[in-house]
Amino acid sequence: MTLIFTLLILGAILLFLETMLPGMIAGIIGFVCLMAGVILAYHDFGYATGCLILAVVMVGLLMGTWCWFRYYPTSRIAKQFISHSSVGELGVDKPELLDQTGVALSQLRPSGTASIDGQRVDVVTEGDLIERGTEVKVVAIEGARIVVRKV
Repeated sequence: MTLIFTLLILGAILLFLETMLPGMIAGIIGFVCLMAGVILAYHDFGYATGCLILAVVMVGLLMGTWCWFRYYPTSRIAKQFISHSSVGELGVDKPELLDQTGVALSQLRPSGTASIDGQRVDVVTEGDLIERGTEVKVVAIEGARIVVRKV
């Protein structure tokens, strides 16, 4: 009985440690320990006790998972691993290009490249095919998406 109890406790501890240790080694070993404990319980104590221990392990895993999702992200330990700051701006907004004209550098079907106001930018048409070298006008800017139409 002590071997089964030890395997179950060790498995639970290793599964908890998996949240802080990289590589999935602790989690795999912990899961194997839990399985070995349940298998030994079936072997040593029979079907009824084995099913009871399996049910306890399953409920424990479900409760542990629920507690981890509920409490771990806001815990003191998790704050050491989670970055809450941003490094910098992506710089994808280009509102200065609105209503500017340029030339399609590639065939736009419907996306491609155009030279607008001296800048090489990725653009999308409103749906029409625009040939290379055609003059285009910026009609909308939707985040990083620059929408053009043939002039």
